[in-house]
Amino acid sequence: MTAVLATRPLWAGRSMVLLGILLLAANLRTAVVAFSPIVSFVDDDIPLDVVGLGVLGMLPPIAFAASGIVAPWVARRIGLELSIAVACAAMVAGPLVRAVAGDYAVLLAGTVLALAGMGFGNILLPPAVKKYFPDRIGLVTSSYATLMALSTAIPPLIAAPVAGTAGWRASLALWGVIAAGALVPWIVVWLQSVAHARRIRESGDVLAVRGRFEGRIWRSRVAWAITLAFAIPGFNVYAMFAWLPELLRDTAGVDEVQAGALLGLFGLMGLPASLLVPILASRLRNVSVIIYAGLLFFLGGYAGLLLAPAAAPWLWVALAGSGPLMFQLCLALINLRTRSPEASVALSGFVQSIGYSAAAFGPLVVALLHDVSGGGWTVPLLLLAGSTLLSIVSAVTLARPRFVEDDLEGASDG
Repeated sequence: MTAVLATRPLWAGRSMVLLGILLLAANLRTAVVAFSPIVSFVDDDIPLDVVGLGVLGMLPPIAFAASGIVAPWVARRIGLELSIAVACAAMVAGPLVRAVAGDYAVLLAGTVLALAGMGFGNILLPPAVKKYFPDRIGLVTSSYATLMALSTAIPPLIAAPVAGTAGWRASLALWGVIAAGALVPWIVVWLQSVAHARRIRESGDVLAVRGRFEGRIWRSRVAWAITLAFAIPGFNVYAMFAWLPELLRDTAGVDEVQAGALLGLFGLMGLPASLLVPILASRLRNVSVIIYAGLLFFLGGYAGLLLAPAAAPWLWVALAGSGPLMFQLCLALINLRTRSPEASVALSGFVQSIGYSAAAFGPLVVALLHDVSGGGWTVPLLLLAGSTLLSIVSAVTLARPRFVEDDLEGASDG
């Protein structure tokens, strides 16, 4: 049985790390959502065709998935703190490169750089919480998940007005300047950790733990259950962000302004979950109840969109937008179902690389089904609803508070 950790004041001896975690989280979605509102401004200087825009739209989940493979490898070799500082530097440089772009190639390069930094941040934030706040996992995860939700909702509201008054280059550069605020505390934390680096590298226990997880995390049932619970909302959310406005215009008869507002509602419904779910997960012995709640929200929203879309579109969108609370749960479980920061790094990379890979197919699969079904939305919605039923597998597996290390030790004994 795992020993109960003594709770100490949140800021005691770790204020700079907490500041770094919160500021990094506040910047983890800005480059993704701040570009599409100003495409028309950019297109005046850099021609953007359908293919070019499609490539830019596909990059976020692909970059996040690739980061799940690369970030743990980098963190093992240069350390967690320096890896996060490098990620922050990329988040500063990427938007600035996009802002000075004179052609599509430079714009693409800046986008890749910014998304790589954000992808590293996605992977390495849970292990940072595990390392520095093992006694406050629920609270700190809730805090940074909430800021991630805000970093998705706020930039689209600001990007176009700034582009209209100061130009699209200033609008893109703004997010690099803001990201610099996250870089400063992580440089300080890295410098503080340098004095302890030799002791950490020479610790036989740490090296043994690292060796246990490299290339073996896939053997854990817990890891696969969390990955599935992460992939399902990702697949659905990316599909809905891509197609919800058109779906609502076709089936509910709303205009473009209303469709945009409903899409905003879909995104904002994740905010309450960000506040509550990580804290609940840290206190519940059986977290499957949270997964079942997410499943019911998804099914309720999709049922409404299928059977009576025009009757209460705001209600259906609000229900479907509440389903992704599984995402916040998984962020917490990455730490709650591991016993060490090293295991958390491995699990975070595994879960997010596979999860975001699955999410990348969401918009494409819905588009293909919409096309082959003659432009209707029944088949795509049935597919999305059916995909959420897979979360039952995760709920059953995660009903018991089992750790990743338990699975790997069992595999080794076998």
